[in-house]
Amino acid sequence: MKRLALLLAAVVVFMPACDDDDPVNPSTVLPLRFTADLKASNEVNPSVTNGDAAATGSMTVTVTVTHDASNNITAVNSLEFAVNNIAGLAAPATLTGAHIHAAPAGQTAGVFINTGLSNGEITLASGSGSFNKTVTSGVTVEQVQALVANPAGHYFNVHTSINPTGAIRGQLVRVQ
Repeated sequence: MKRLALLLAAVVVFMPACDDDDPVNPSTVLPLRFTADLKASNEVNPSVTNGDAAATGSMTVTVTVTHDASNNITAVNSLEFAVNNIAGLAAPATLTGAHIHAAPAGQTAGVFINTGLSNGEITLASGSGSFNKTVTSGVTVEQVQALVANPAGHYFNVHTSINPTGAIRGQLVRVQ
């Protein structure tokens, strides 16, 4: 009888852990996280050779999605971009955009996912600083699936008024 009581207690304790196997009630997975080490020297076509040539920074994007019981992404909830430790931009540095592009190292491509940073929204008076942007609409499940399938085939860059095609760039790496 004691064994049966222990078995029933274990079933009751561990049953909630199985709750997200219900395809009718999908649950949110841990966020997906990607980073990029941003450098002016990573920019191509054209290369950065002016006052931004020594610029660096880092970027982390946290992607929150919803998935079904088979762990397939069913919805994109948000993308939170944290662009930190920007340094070495020609001061004052007016940021004109920040985006994810779908291209491997050494190649360029059009905007794949936009952070929503508008031209002139942020000026870094000393050429150094950080910023955050959150995107809650306009990103598709297919775009996130492409990031998951091939992070290195995508890059993030920050554009400035003196480098409108990009001042600092880094290929994405999935960290979570």
